[in-house]
Amino acid sequence: MKEIFRKLGIEEINSGAYCGEWLDTSGEIIEVFSPIDDSLIAKVKSASVEDYEIVSKKAQEDFKIWKMIPAPKRGEIIRQIGLELRKYKDELGSLVTIEMGKIRTEGLGEVQEMIDMADFSVGLSRQLYGKTMMSERPNHRMYEQWHPLGVIGIISAFNFPVAVWAWNAFIAGVCGDTMIWKPSSSTPLTSIAITNIVHKVLEKNDVPKAIFNLIIGRGSTIGERLINDKAIPLISATGSCSMGKRVHQAAAKRYGQVILELGGNNGIIVMEDANLELTLKAVLFGAVGTAGQRCTTTRRILLHEKIFDMFADKLKKAYSSIPIGDPLEDGILMGPLVDYSAVKEYLNALEIIKKQGGEIIYGSKVLKENVLGKCYVEPTIVIAKNDMPIVQEETFAPILYLIKIKDIDEAIDFHNNVPQGLSSAIFTNNLQYSEQFLCHAGSDCGIANVNIGTSGAEIGGAFGGEKETGGGREAGSDAWKAYMRRQTNTINWGKEIPLAQGVKFDV
Repeated sequence: MKEIFRKLGIEEINSGAYCGEWLDTSGEIIEVFSPIDDSLIAKVKSASVEDYEIVSKKAQEDFKIWKMIPAPKRGEIIRQIGLELRKYKDELGSLVTIEMGKIRTEGLGEVQEMIDMADFSVGLSRQLYGKTMMSERPNHRMYEQWHPLGVIGIISAFNFPVAVWAWNAFIAGVCGDTMIWKPSSSTPLTSIAITNIVHKVLEKNDVPKAIFNLIIGRGSTIGERLINDKAIPLISATGSCSMGKRVHQAAAKRYGQVILELGGNNGIIVMEDANLELTLKAVLFGAVGTAGQRCTTTRRILLHEKIFDMFADKLKKAYSSIPIGDPLEDGILMGPLVDYSAVKEYLNALEIIKKQGGEIIYGSKVLKENVLGKCYVEPTIVIAKNDMPIVQEETFAPILYLIKIKDIDEAIDFHNNVPQGLSSAIFTNNLQYSEQFLCHAGSDCGIANVNIGTSGAEIGGAFGGEKETGGGREAGSDAWKAYMRRQTNTINWGKEIPLAQGVKFDV
């Protein structure tokens, strides 16, 4: 671990603010513990509100320069960052695992996601297209163009401590925006490591240095200052639904824009004709991957009554063979929860499940043997009803609900009858079932899949959901438009000045 920290520039005590240079921050000390073995791994001197003001001012100043650099040249900076990330992929992947607890292959996958986003954004830097429209007025040309928006606020969550930043930062960067990143206080070291890598690239190029800025501190102080900063036209926030409401309300008061990636309560419909082996593999990764701490984690299986008992038995057998332990070790498929507060949330949810009539058929224990720390739990399977209040919520833990359905209509009705709307899937070989699931009256989620699970979205498609998930979109497709301001332009190249809609105003 010491060698990893050395290569990534992680010190025993680290600054909590960067704006082209690291500031001598003056806030409280944040102690960072690894959930692998509960050990103290480093400290961060968090930023104060005064530190934030320095970062915000510098980001605004450098935006004026950065926005005027041609987009393909901005893309070249992102390309170089992608190359640097490749050099440090192993170290960064290990750091994600050490700090957050996800298994190493997932940590490496998250870094690869950053690399993929860099490649995507480089291509995007030459594709910030505007449309030309036909004017109704003779000798007029009408078109739209896109301008950089400003300083973007990025709030990321502990479960994807680097990938979510890349979804936003690389696209915002090629769009001409500067940004201020506030990571989770649970996983600040990965953000420091990434910022060190970015700093190397900026130092080699004749560009402003306060483009990818960082601010580390509590939500109650630094977070509140960021979401209420009138100089920030857009806040992209990933986290809980309650956090998203707070961000949305604060931004609305100052007419700010938001991209919200909030809770998921993701369901998979499994019809009677489904390929159960394929389904089983998708459910295992969706429900157990990242120890159930993904926003796209599979939380509900809406299972046809004809195959309910058979699939439940297959699932219990598969769960019993999942290796749980040190996520840095090869072969381990489930590591710890992020901290002990997450363990308490898991235990509390299980008590509520029992009170509301749920039947726990596998799991429910905190593990004490063959593990290194106190944050390891059993993945748990529950037979439940969709209208149980606890099922309507997102418990950020490996708890999976099995819910019996009798036909496709009931399945879709149950599926949509939750407050969240992020990711969804159906397993079937029936064309009518799959098309009904994907039609206007089908899944109400931002992501809807057929014969593939709810988790593991690719960066080429816009990522996000509906309802209490927030409605925002990040990563691919045309999500870049959220980071720019649209402008409609009309040019009169004639010698008359006709008005639209046939209006006459002759003097």
